[in-house]
Formats: sequence, C-alpha cells, structure tokens
Amino acid sequence: MSWLTNYVKPKLQKVLNARDTPDNLWHKCKNCGQMIFQKEFIANNRVCAHCDHHDRVPPQDRFAALFDNQKFDLLTLPSVAQDPLKFKDTKKYTDRLKAARSNTGDEDAIKVAVGKIDGQKTVIAVQNFFFMGGSMGMAVGEGIIAGAKEALRQGVPFVMFTASGGARMQEGILSLMQMPRTTVAVQMLRDAGLPYIVVLTDPTSGGVSASYAMLGDVQIAEPGAMIAFSGPRVIEQTIREKLPEGFQRSEYLLEHGMVDMVVHRHDLREKLGTVLSMLMAGGRKQKAAE
Repeated sequence: MSWLTNYVKPKLQKVLNARDTPDNLWHKCKNCGQMIFQKEFIANNRVCAHCDHHDRVPPQDRFAALFDNQKFDLLTLPSVAQDPLKFKDTKKYTDRLKAARSNTGDEDAIKVAVGKIDGQKTVIAVQNFFFMGGSMGMAVGEGIIAGAKEALRQGVPFVMFTASGGARMQEGILSLMQMPRTTVAVQMLRDAGLPYIVVLTDPTSGGVSASYAMLGDVQIAEPGAMIAFSGPRVIEQTIREKLPEGFQRSEYLLEHGMVDMVVHRHDLREKLGTVLSMLMAGGRKQKAAE
C-alpha cells in the first residue's frame, strides 16, 4: 500500500495535472451559454460568434480596435486623493482600490488616448467596467476633463465610450460633483466647435447616464446595451407597471429617439471615421484653434 501511495499515486497525479485545461482557455457567453475558445472570442472583438452578444471590452483592446494601425498615445491623467472620506463598508475603500488595480492593471476606471481614426486625429476616453463596475469617482471625472482639454489643445474631436454602473458610492458627494464638472467640459468642446461623440456600451446607468453619457453631438450605442438611470426592477416597483419588452436596451432607445444609431462593434471604427470626417469638415479645427 505504501508503494502505491508514495510512488504510483504521485506519478499519476503529475500526468493528470499536466493535462488539466487552463482556466482561461474557454469563454462562456453570458447570453446564449455557448463555450467559445478565448483566443477566438478576443479575436472577434469579444462578440459571441453564436448569438452576436457584445461582451464588455477593456480600454486597451478598445483602443487597439479603433485607432489606425493600433497606434496611440495614452494620456497621463491627473492624480486624485485616495479615499478622501475614509469610507468603509464590508471592506475598506483602499482595499477595494488595491484589488481592482491588481486585477485590471489600471490605476482607475478610465483611460484616455490620442491617435488617428481613418486619418483623423481623435481623443478617445474609455471607461473600464472591470474596474469597480466602471463607477464614476474623482479619477474618472478628472480623466474626462483631461481628455476634453487635450482635444481642445489639439483642436480635435473627443469620443467617449461609457460603461458604468453610475457614481462611486465610496466617494459620496465628491463623485456626484463629477456630473456638473464633466458637463462643463462638454460645453467647452461645444463652444469651441469640436465634436463630442458618445458611444454607449453595456451597461451605462446612474449618474453617468444622467450627465456626460447623454450629451453627445452624436449618440451611438452598441447592440443590446443596457442604457438607463435606474434598473428595471426599481422602476417596476415604483410605477407598479410591467415594462415593455427590451425596455432600456439600445434598440428600444433608438426606436424612441434617445440615440441616433446602433452600430455593430465590427462596423464601429468605419462608422466613427465617417462621422468624424463629416463633423470636422468646413474648418472646424481652425475655428477651435482660434
């Protein structure tokens, strides 16, 4: 028995463990449940090949898919106070930040980059839902303002990709203050005659949808994206009515005039290039510079 336990069993475990399937080899679609090779899923811009479900995209992948030749420069965003309210729920806010930074490799829930889309230099800001649900805190507010200022400095369009559950509760009133601050930044772009385009991705809700997410000169949405202020359950309990099918999804909002177009992720780069070239025609860059 000792020979079997001490020699044969370890040998068998070594062979079997060597053949274990890596945890990240497959991706299970959240919509249809089909299993997809992770490499194929990422190569398809995180769109399910079976049901066309658009999954969430981290900022770095978004930049690579949009900018010409995958070339772009990341902006260094302003630093903000860490845990200004000394907030603690089941965990300390500082511990949640550390965990999110470790899991994503990002400093906070937004990244801003400058590059060219179809030859048109553009500033793009992308919210990262994988970082604390893309919640809007001071860092996100500062990131959007920094992106708008860079667009103003260079006289180029500003494209905002939203993906957020709303304001970050751990920063309280300081997170809500980002709503008027970002609105002012959008108005600065408008006064300069520069395009501000918003691409609404799944999900866009709360204080984000109540501020900069719905202020674009052109409102684009990805298919099936949930776009709302509060969740459907809260609304149903408040008005005591059954909501229509697909309520708060991008297609429903398109039918009711809340967004201008719903664009498949595979067509997004081409569509943005067309829109940007149209909006920047007629000397807008010269007007912005003046």
